[in-house]
Amino acid sequence: MQLEERNAQDNDSTMMHFVLLGFSDLPNLQGLLSGVFTIMYLTILIGNSLIIIITSIDPTLHKPMYFFLANFSSLEICYVSVTLPRILFNLWTQNRSISLRDCAAQLCFFLILGATECFLLAVMSYDRYVAICNPLHYALVMNPKRCAQLAAGCWLGGIPVQIGQTCQIFSLHFCNSNQINHFFCDIPPILQLACEDTSAHEASVYVVAMLFVAVPFMLILASYSKIISTILRLPTAKGRAKAFSTCSSHLLVVVLFFGTATITYLRPKSSHSADNDKLLSLFYTVVTPMFNPLIYSLRNKDVIASLKKIITKNVMS
Repeated sequence: MQLEERNAQDNDSTMMHFVLLGFSDLPNLQGLLSGVFTIMYLTILIGNSLIIIITSIDPTLHKPMYFFLANFSSLEICYVSVTLPRILFNLWTQNRSISLRDCAAQLCFFLILGATECFLLAVMSYDRYVAICNPLHYALVMNPKRCAQLAAGCWLGGIPVQIGQTCQIFSLHFCNSNQINHFFCDIPPILQLACEDTSAHEASVYVVAMLFVAVPFMLILASYSKIISTILRLPTAKGRAKAFSTCSSHLLVVVLFFGTATITYLRPKSSHSADNDKLLSLFYTVVTPMFNPLIYSLRNKDVIASLKKIITKNVMS
């Protein structure tokens, strides 16, 4: 393994590269981890691509809910592709070095796509809120133009702030060490390498996290409080079950993603540990995107019916 370490004794305040320690503390499991992450990456790519294809070619799924689901699947592919290929490269080659520029680019794209996911989950909850609480106005409110505007806002909304935050973090001087005790360039382990006071940067991280994580999460909670209140007032058990089924998948994804992300970025610095950070990060960077296609497809009768129809058509032809 190439673990080229530098420290403050090098008398150089500008790091030219970092070393991602990743899972180097598990030398006997490198082959197993490589196989597991390869399978997970392929599962994510295939599962989410399948959802994109199904929602695109089946006219019955040309609805706002599935438009946002296709966007979400596209996002998940981009999101995991920021981190997983680097993890696999490190495991395959045992070369864990990453340049300062590549590290900054990885962090920037990770933050931008993470913000997009928070916004998109909030928009998807708003879509369910309108569909269940205001069904008569649903077609008018969630028209194609409005859906396109909301999707564009999700994809583009976090770019200026996250680019600024990345530039702010990498304006620090790193002279303590160049070893990042993580499997990708994330904010907490990078700040630990700075040889100057990072309290202002940590405060900035909290503010941005509140804006991009806490605020969307509160909007989701507000939407679902209204949704659940409306569902409970439906006259028939069948109607309540159908309404719950359209929301339960999304709510499960929200809990998985926001739960781990909130613990990672909003808990006190004193409670951070490298092993816990890596475990939590695995959930919202790899595990959740892998289960999303299963959650949305297995719990959605329309998607299952469409998939069966496509498979039957291809077999018959």
